[in-house]
Parts: sequence; C-alpha cells; structure tokens
Amino acid sequence: MISRNVTVRIPVGLHARPATFFIQKANSYKSSIWVEKGDRRVNAKSLLGVLSLGITKDTEITLISDGVDEIDALNGLEELIETGLAD
Repeated sequence: MISRNVTVRIPVGLHARPATFFIQKANSYKSSIWVEKGDRRVNAKSLLGVLSLGITKDTEITLISDGVDEIDALNGLEELIETGLAD
C-alpha cells in the first residue's frame, strides 16, 4: 500500500465532468484506490464517493493505492489531476 498527497489545481475542483474522468482512469487499474480528504476516505472508483468529498481548487487530497499496479495507479491519477482534467 502506498499513498501520495496531491493538490487539486483544477479551477472547478474535482466535480462533475472532471470527477467522471478521474473515476474512469481509476477503474482502469486493478489496484484498490481511495481518495482521502481530512478524516474521510472514499473509494476512488465511486463517482458518488468522490463527489461527496466536495474537493475544490487548491484542496490537498491523499491518493492511496494497494495492489499489483499501485505505483502505476498513483502516477496515472496524479498526472491526470495535474494535467488532464481541466474543462
């Protein structure tokens, strides 16, 4: 199990359309993946879970991954948050 802190720079945060892209990417990995904000942890493969965190611009979240492709999962999701989710 590994984890990494990531700051969301997307102007609208991780809501609606960006969250959908994030979940699709998370579902492409075999590992279990969670998103943590404060004291709440949700399944990164669940749209309702991710949306329930209310992740806005400049929010620091923790990505946690456990499984055979855990490193690839965190690298891919971090890159997506940093470069590929802007509308």
